[in-house]
Amino acid sequence: MIYITGDIHGNPTRFSTPYFPEQKEMTKNDYVIICGDFGLVWDYKGESPKEKYWLDWLNEKPFTTLFLDGNHECFARLNSYPVEDWHGGKVHKIRDSVIHLMRGQVFEIDNKKIFTFGGASSHDIRDGILEPDDIRIKIWKRDYSKLFRINGQSWWKEELPSKDEMKEGLKNLEANNNKVDYIISHCTSSSLAAIIGGGLFEPDVLTDFFQKINETVSYKKWFFGHYHIDRQINPENICLFEQIIRIS
Repeated sequence: MIYITGDIHGNPTRFSTPYFPEQKEMTKNDYVIICGDFGLVWDYKGESPKEKYWLDWLNEKPFTTLFLDGNHECFARLNSYPVEDWHGGKVHKIRDSVIHLMRGQVFEIDNKKIFTFGGASSHDIRDGILEPDDIRIKIWKRDYSKLFRINGQSWWKEELPSKDEMKEGLKNLEANNNKVDYIISHCTSSSLAAIIGGGLFEPDVLTDFFQKINETVSYKKWFFGHYHIDRQINPENICLFEQIIRIS
């Protein structure tokens, strides 16, 4: 079985048994996939007590937790984990059964081919990215009207992909004849982002990359998070937030 859901931002309580009773019938060979903004590899100083508690809690669940990166991850820490091969693609194992699905990979899970590509542009940075020694930080932290992040502490440039990651993604898709069962990402293509945001979201290198994939790759469903809504945009493209749905 494969279930999928949207952003959890460091709070996996939706996987408590009362909210997700389906887990009673699941094993470690069944999976829950989180479409980015996992948020439990977040503290730039290292794994916090809160993170340790929830990561251990997830690891003890009967199912295996898989997640993509979003734009709210500590990429310095996330990318420090050893790269391993798993089900045909590259991963970072945070715990034995809490696994980061890396960008541009094609995994075979439950007899389904799944292309994964995390990342997104942050939209909560209207007032900019500040360096850690910027004197405005103390003042702005008390001003809730300010939307800013701190470089290396709450924002990382790796939220958007490198050219190599995009090349690897295209190469892996070509190796599968540009045909997969599912595409899972954090954000979506430029055209669908425009529909969701009514022009609020500007295209970027990643949404344009997804636009190309949408036009050249055959897939059954494309699942993504990021926009904090549960909405089927069209028959093939589904945005997830709090809803947990079964896909296999």
